[in-house]
Amino acid sequence: MPLTEREKKVLNEIKEWEEKLYNYEPNDFELAYERYLDRSFSLLPEETRSQFFSVFDSWLFHLHALIQGSQLQMEAKERILSAGRVFDPDLETVQDLRKLTIEQLQYIADQQISRHRLYSFIQGGLSGSGGNLVLGTDLPAMTVINLRVVQMIAMTYGFEVNTPFEMMAALKVFHAATLPSRMQSHGWEELMRDLESAEDYYFYEGNDRLTDTSWLEQPIKQIFKGIAILLFRKRKLEGLPVISMAIGAGTNYQTTRRVTEFAHRYYQMRYFLDKGVVRP
Repeated sequence: MPLTEREKKVLNEIKEWEEKLYNYEPNDFELAYERYLDRSFSLLPEETRSQFFSVFDSWLFHLHALIQGSQLQMEAKERILSAGRVFDPDLETVQDLRKLTIEQLQYIADQQISRHRLYSFIQGGLSGSGGNLVLGTDLPAMTVINLRVVQMIAMTYGFEVNTPFEMMAALKVFHAATLPSRMQSHGWEELMRDLESAEDYYFYEGNDRLTDTSWLEQPIKQIFKGIAILLFRKRKLEGLPVISMAIGAGTNYQTTRRVTEFAHRYYQMRYFLDKGVVRP
């Protein structure tokens, strides 16, 4: 079945986005920071490093499963299906959403993306204005928000995240989206290789390791953000720590913006591959 003009336009947008990933040139500071981080972790014994990242991976797996099975997510799935029934009243399951056009799916996905970017913005503002307890929960809260929106985008495009393959795919999308910009092309390529090598899209047979030294840059950035918030918290305007609130809100919004853009492109590509379109 030939592509519509809109589908061709979205496919070209994905291709242009991919080219930006591959053509990204890291600056000297990023390269120096990467070398410093690698050297610092290389001082630790191999077993300690392996256990450290294994704990991170396990935490992400369990958190993903907890979100996916929560009542809140079940209700969100029903809202997505209800939105899809506006365009096709016969929709019954998440997989049925694949019957919708790319414009309709994009409209539903954009609603989820906008909502979760707002959640991140509010969470960042609260972390900048509240006490140490609120600031301390910022990283777990941001992880939940961004894992959840990846799941929501997946469901919007008709992919239920309750099978081993789709669960691992969603986690890898989250991982790749939170990598430094210079590393995201590698994450994207690994995701594409997983799709090419998958046989039935049920069992996952690829590399199930998620976190590594390069991924730690994102949590470390969150720590630096927390330090900046603490430094500026006492500088208030009309009783509000405006600077620290702006730091928290802006940083969190940009993080979720990166995650949602990456996840959206991935599941748009899945939409085209499902239709038999060869990767551009």
